[in-house]
Formats: sequence, C-alpha cells, structure tokens
Amino acid sequence: MNLIIRNLSTYISKGFEPGLLDLKKVLSLKSLPKIIDCFDVSNLGLSIAVGSCVRFVNGIPEKSFYRKFKIKTIKDQNDFAMISEIVSRRYSKEDKLNLPDLVLIDGGKGQLNSALEAISKLDLKIPCISIAKEREEIFVINSVFPVVIPKNSKSLKILQYLRDEAHRFGLSYNIKLRDLK
Repeated sequence: MNLIIRNLSTYISKGFEPGLLDLKKVLSLKSLPKIIDCFDVSNLGLSIAVGSCVRFVNGIPEKSFYRKFKIKTIKDQNDFAMISEIVSRRYSKEDKLNLPDLVLIDGGKGQLNSALEAISKLDLKIPCISIAKEREEIFVINSVFPVVIPKNSKSLKILQYLRDEAHRFGLSYNIKLRDLK
C-alpha cells in the first residue's frame, strides 16, 4: 500500500508515470522517456504487409499520434526492411518538436539495427531500443547482451503494453485490408 501511495504521489507531484523513471535508470537514458513511440510490422505472407506506430505519453496511449502504414517498397517478407521503411516514413516529415524521447521496436537485434539505420539516415538523435517477445529481452545500441528487466517491473510493463498495443493496432489494420480484398 505504501508503494502505491508513493507512486501516486510521484505521479501527481512530478507529472509522470513512476515506471518511466525506472526505465530511464535501467536503460541509462539521458532524459526521462515521457514520449515513447513503438513500431511493429504485421504481414500475412507476401499478400498484405503493414506497419504500425503507437505513441504513449507519460505511460498512457495518445491515439491522435497513432499511425498505420501500408508497406510500399518491400516486395518480399523482410521484417528488417519493413521496420526501416516505416520508421523512415514516420519521421521524415515529422516536426522536430513532435519527436519522441524514445523509440521502441517490436523485435530483436536485427529490427533494432534497421530502425537505428533509418533514424541515422534522417540525421535524428532519438534513443532506440527493441523488445524481443520470447524472453522479453531489451536490446540496446552498442551492447552485445540484452538488458533483462525484472518481470514484475513497472518499466517492463510499460514496454510490454506499448509493444502489445502496436501489435494490436497493426494487426487490426492488416485484418481490415484482408477483409477488403
């Protein structure tokens, strides 16, 4: 009960989700990740491939910033290239004031590297991580080993919520397009 009260008082006094402070520490981020975008791809073989981007502000979904993408430039089943395409498209025209504090990619090291390359080509400086679903490992730039956040950690729950929401949003768009065929 004391922990709940402390978390609520932190949220109220500081104006942010307490799990974000833990996330900042665990990932050694320079600033608090109040705005986090998460990307995922959803494809059914080669017939329909889409991507999604969801945004959370202070740990809460901000649906006005959700984006869905039809994959345009990738003709084969290449998740790495698809991630690169949607990250590039999302931020190529984005106002520099609307950039997130952190980008989360659904996937492993390969997806992370694709996103980092896309961000770099746009000459942006946005921290980027990925989350691999099987073991819930967090991959970060310049690290051979993934970061393992305790399963009951509020910071991991935020990342899982983001990933699951990006997956849900992308899958619902994919299903909608399949139904139109």
